[in-house]
Amino acid sequence: MAGFPTGARLRRRSPRRTGRPPRKLAGEVDARILDAARRVFLERGLAGASIDEIAELACAGKPTIYARFPGKEALFIAVVMRNVATNIARFESYVPTGTSIEERLASLGAAILHWLLAGNTVGLMRLSIAESRRFPELASSVHHMARGRGLEAVGRLLAEAAQSAELGNLPAFAPQRLATTAELFVDLVVLPLLLRALHGEKLKSLCAEIEPHVARSVAFFLAACRHGGVKQG
Repeated sequence: MAGFPTGARLRRRSPRRTGRPPRKLAGEVDARILDAARRVFLERGLAGASIDEIAELACAGKPTIYARFPGKEALFIAVVMRNVATNIARFESYVPTGTSIEERLASLGAAILHWLLAGNTVGLMRLSIAESRRFPELASSVHHMARGRGLEAVGRLLAEAAQSAELGNLPAFAPQRLATTAELFVDLVVLPLLLRALHGEKLKSLCAEIEPHVARSVAFFLAACRHGGVKQG
């Protein structure tokens, strides 16, 4: 959130007394808490973050935070899942562009990558991985929830693409196989650049590669679909 202080500036701020917010402002308080938590987690890491610092940055009392989240782990999951929900909302309202199947699927793949490589998504994913030894169940839970919801959204968009006569008759786009096809689409089109981002490559450079990478990957994906390469038994 714009205007948040960082580093030493956080520690120099005077603590504020806050009471219970009016019910109509509860959503605003939740947003402030999650914005502050995201900022602190990205700066300090999960282990280094404190509820005291998050409360100060959010201008919220610790009892207000604990009434909503029982601890740092629950707060971190909420931060990550809000980020996932934001991207899912984009999926829900996204309409692929282009006239051919190749163009529409390339539009979808490029949009997903631009969303993932922008903002705090990669940073939060890196943090989940970095904390996986200390909090293995937390990292696994975050990964499965985020991937599961993402695949559901991609599957819905692929189902819409399968309404065309060209794809509707392909085995890979049969209703019972669409979940696997969505997973393969993500692994082939999205995952390579995302993995490079998670390993520390500069996001600006990766964003410049999105369009040519997606065009190649979608062409390969559709060739496999048309020749039965993703057929499941």
